[in-house]
Amino acid sequence: MTTRNPYEVLGIKKDAGDDEIRRAYRNLAKKYHPDLNPGNKQAEARFKEISAANELLSDKEKRTRYDRGEIDESGTERPRAYSYQDFAAGSPGGKYRSSDEMAPEDIDDLFAFFSRGQQRRGTAREDLRMRGADRHFFLTVDFVDSVAGARQRLELAPGKHLDVSIPPGVEDGQVLRLKGQGGSGIGGGPNGDALIEIHVAPHPLFHRKGDDIHLELPVTLGEAVLGGRVTVPTPFGAVAMTIPAHSNTGTVLRLRGKGVGGKGDTLVTLKVVLPEKHDNELDAFLTHWAEKHPYDPRKGLSS
Repeated sequence: MTTRNPYEVLGIKKDAGDDEIRRAYRNLAKKYHPDLNPGNKQAEARFKEISAANELLSDKEKRTRYDRGEIDESGTERPRAYSYQDFAAGSPGGKYRSSDEMAPEDIDDLFAFFSRGQQRRGTAREDLRMRGADRHFFLTVDFVDSVAGARQRLELAPGKHLDVSIPPGVEDGQVLRLKGQGGSGIGGGPNGDALIEIHVAPHPLFHRKGDDIHLELPVTLGEAVLGGRVTVPTPFGAVAMTIPAHSNTGTVLRLRGKGVGGKGDTLVTLKVVLPEKHDNELDAFLTHWAEKHPYDPRKGLSS
């Protein structure tokens, strides 16, 4: 695949600031991340291209060198041809002439110029000490793990993994910072950090509001009318709960301490569900009961 201009890859202008680069990368990475596009080779290739562009532009030194044309889109040094005219100074007819011949003193001056340049570059390399670049990753975690906490393995690079501690209560979009797990430092400088943005996978039963967990629980007609003990799933395991007699659809029951990180609660909303199969006995009972106990559940509703 041909390497493209990193600014075009991220869809930003050449004068974009660091925050704009981060926003562009995060938006694109969310869209094309392999965890969100399983089996999609095009999305995987696009994600790699986006990550490479971000790695180059988020590193200030690499970005500067790229903008000057010293390295290409992959970070590889660009070949450059030099001639003594590149360093000529003065007005036409001065020391460096267009003639094929050079005076001996000119050759001495030229060698002295290159020698000084090499000394300066060598000193700069020895004195240069820079912190490594931060690296950005995405990690998808199960809803239950985001509530109770867990450890999960993250692939940093081919053959390089890191076990990440997921703190209890981590939120979707939250960024975890792992010190020293980013790019290598230069000249003895410290390593950068790994910035891990968490994506919490949706759960078929639970959803979160603040520190509370919400769950809709189907109950039978008999459980709703007569009450009883039922088993309720929670992110921490199943628990027993008492349904009060004469509960209705929409009744909310609270399981204290069964919320996010043990701080919130699990709120159980009851939903009365009739039998799947037709029941003649239930029909006959309700026919006689409805005649003697009429009521209007839609009283007060109007358009």
